[in-house]
Amino acid sequence: MSRHCVSDDEPETVHIEVHLPGRLDPARLRTAFRRALLMHPRVLMREVPGRRHRQSFAWELTGEPDSDPVRFARPGPDALGRARARALTECPSLALSPPMRLDVIEVGGVKAAGELPEAGLPGATRTVLLLTMHHTALDAGSGLRVLATTAEQYGGSAALPVPGPVRPAPSGPAATGGTGRVVCARPVRIAPDYRPEPVRARAAGNGMLLAELPVPPRVGGTGGLAPWTVNDQLLVAATLMVGRWNVSQGRPAGPVRITMPVDDRPRGREMPMGNGTRLVEVPMTSEDPRDSDLLLGERPDLAAATRLLRATARRTRALKSAHGAPLGPGTSLLTTPLLPVGLRGTLTRGARRAAAPWTSTVLVTNIGRLPYALDFGDAGRAKAVWFSAPARMPRGLSVAAASTGGRLHVTLRWSRALLGDASGAYLTGLFEQALSATSQVTRPGSNAGGSGPEADVPEADVPEADVTTPDATTANAEAPGARRKARRPGGPHDRDAPCPDPTPSGDRSARQNHTRPS
Repeated sequence: MSRHCVSDDEPETVHIEVHLPGRLDPARLRTAFRRALLMHPRVLMREVPGRRHRQSFAWELTGEPDSDPVRFARPGPDALGRARARALTECPSLALSPPMRLDVIEVGGVKAAGELPEAGLPGATRTVLLLTMHHTALDAGSGLRVLATTAEQYGGSAALPVPGPVRPAPSGPAATGGTGRVVCARPVRIAPDYRPEPVRARAAGNGMLLAELPVPPRVGGTGGLAPWTVNDQLLVAATLMVGRWNVSQGRPAGPVRITMPVDDRPRGREMPMGNGTRLVEVPMTSEDPRDSDLLLGERPDLAAATRLLRATARRTRALKSAHGAPLGPGTSLLTTPLLPVGLRGTLTRGARRAAAPWTSTVLVTNIGRLPYALDFGDAGRAKAVWFSAPARMPRGLSVAAASTGGRLHVTLRWSRALLGDASGAYLTGLFEQALSATSQVTRPGSNAGGSGPEADVPEADVPEADVTTPDATTANAEAPGARRKARRPGGPHDRDAPCPDPTPSGDRSARQNHTRPS
């Protein structure tokens, strides 16, 4: 499916950043990475050229890399920014084995954007490993497994056993959480920002922002209540982010549906390489329709957030436990080799355009606590790991999260045809505030029975963040209105910004907005 829809305007890349406190030896790293590739031979794959009338795409294992995928970046204060921009604009070739590249960036002197404050001593040289993969061939789980094997080969440490994911037994309806009014609802779209249409039409590629946040507390099941995980809190935070963003743009609130990858593969060296996740869609609507006003207020109601968290936990537990086609029965039909590749590609792209209004609102992918030590010996252990997923239209936005060293590393990635860099930073701030609000529900002493504006929800902490701008001319061409609404991520909302009041006491409530067409 991905191969049929490959586009140069929106590269299908997955990027992984590993921040190390020390320096790496170039020769040792090249040797370790090569050994890691040989230990995972399915990574050494490439597409076999063929004609459009063939029945299916053909892939072959090469046994050896076609070229050296390791590249050491030219030192400089903008080296990391250039590498990130390249990861968003230049996709590794499917015609060469392996369909990935590893950029090694040395950062010295002052702390680079996106690095931890304790990343290293002042003046010390640190290292960032930036792995870029073609998502048609590989995913983030496969890339992290290759990096973990590289760390084992470089540091010489024995690999510890890595437990695989444990799925609970399904309980309750998977898609609705007890109600039947969510499944058939058309999901709301993320509203585009205020940039002029000519500027938006010329925009290409993705923008990206990295943030570091506290890990929200996880709640276990007590007294028959459904537990919710950090992943459930990320889904709820993304829902609140979309709702508040749309209302601020003068668009109605509506039902949010989130695409969530589920990875059931083992995490050890026997992990199958490739695209091993199955995509499920989680409807993010509370069972009580009156909760929309309470959640989209300036301070989300804790009781309403608790109800949404419980409903989300029931849905995600059932979806993770169920089994089915990775992309559903429709895509299984499109990938059946009954017609030539060229004709099936045309049908696939047409079906994708026709299904655009029903595409999920946002993609949220969470690896959770990193199961690998990523110990590179004298270069140290990984202090932070970020990764990002593609953000192609019509969805146009993805949220990726991983936990390392007790901190949550979140990446927002968006299509420039939908949002500019200022809007992406503003949206990230909304996500941080929403995640802080959901964390209040799980903290000891929190008043989960509070209601409306009286619920005490403090502002989120301001993280280290960095907006990646591959094309500076696009960012500078944004409309002044979009820049006026931009704010520091995690800071308070601009009360002077000309956006509608989403609270029930405002000129137009979220419930009234809900009745308007999306």
